[in-house]
Amino acid sequence: MNIRHHVSDELLMGYASGTLEEGWRLAVATHLALCPNCRARLNLMENTAGELLENISPLPVETSSFDRLKERIRTEVIAASVSPRQPTSFAKVDSPPIIPEPLRSYLGGDLTELKWKSLGRGAYHIPIKLADRSTTARLLRIPAGKPVPEHSHGGRELTLVLSGSFNDGELVFARGDLEEADASVQHQPLATPGQDCICLAVTDAPLRFRSWIMRLLQPVLGI
Repeated sequence: MNIRHHVSDELLMGYASGTLEEGWRLAVATHLALCPNCRARLNLMENTAGELLENISPLPVETSSFDRLKERIRTEVIAASVSPRQPTSFAKVDSPPIIPEPLRSYLGGDLTELKWKSLGRGAYHIPIKLADRSTTARLLRIPAGKPVPEHSHGGRELTLVLSGSFNDGELVFARGDLEEADASVQHQPLATPGQDCICLAVTDAPLRFRSWIMRLLQPVLGI
């Protein structure tokens, strides 16, 4: 596996510091499971941050800060109780899973156990339940050789390829590659021929489709 498109420094630093929303954290963690390069970058960031912390002089803390910390811990414990389903037994226990952790636990299994919902024109998706509603996540299956409807974004979009590949302009994204798009990008990714493209897509705002038909269907499809 030759991963060419990696997580940005901004996202990786947010992941290291624990400030990312759940959807972004899920995408980055799943990419890290596939990408030794980014795991090494993360390790370097964490080691550097640790060395900096050792040289920082302690500052006086307000009494109310401890109360805010307890409230944050309580909130995170409640969110953690909405835990992803545990993976079921694989149909082929001797073959490595296509979907790595932590995404596999969110979905409840590998590809052979999943139940897809139709998006029309041969495309399918599986909405992923998140405790944090600031982002939405879904698994997408785009038919080989078929395009995604042309769209732009109301915010950020992360797309992580798990199987197959897609073209976006002159760029090719294959297993492990992570594409980051924002409101400045209008594109129409195309699944490459020969194999369906399966990817994790995370957004923080609805897509902006160019087609009026897609705009009409968007509330029904939930994208």
